[in-house]
Amino acid sequence: MRTWLLDTGPIVAYLDASEPDHRRVAARLDAFKGQLYTTSAVITEAMHFVAGVRKGPSLLAELVADSGLQVLDFSSAIWLAEAAQRMEKYADLPMDFADATLVLLGEHIDVFEVLTFDRRGFSAFRSSRGKHFSMVLDLPDSKA
Repeated sequence: MRTWLLDTGPIVAYLDASEPDHRRVAARLDAFKGQLYTTSAVITEAMHFVAGVRKGPSLLAELVADSGLQVLDFSSAIWLAEAAQRMEKYADLPMDFADATLVLLGEHIDVFEVLTFDRRGFSAFRSSRGKHFSMVLDLPDSKA
């Protein structure tokens, strides 16, 4: 089964029809038949951004429930230390906490396709074994 990591920006664009990338993200997500994964940090960030959208928080909760989105938490002391190390390594980009948790999640489940708008970051981020990330929005429709 195909698996994607899901970043904050596409979640917000999917839920907010006024976002410029709404249609493009909606087309990709609505057609996707695989498994989606994200982190609690991404959900927290997305909840912040959709708070001003009419029914935004409820729509986010429905998206998580209806899509079967798997949300993993990386806030234990060990994961926080790993995330902090990554954030320091990529401070020049910069890498925020949500990005760091997505990189850790990708390593943890061995998935490196990510639905994100952060081309600059995710084209530079690498797993601890040197694996790079593929950005779903850059793949042709037939490959995504």
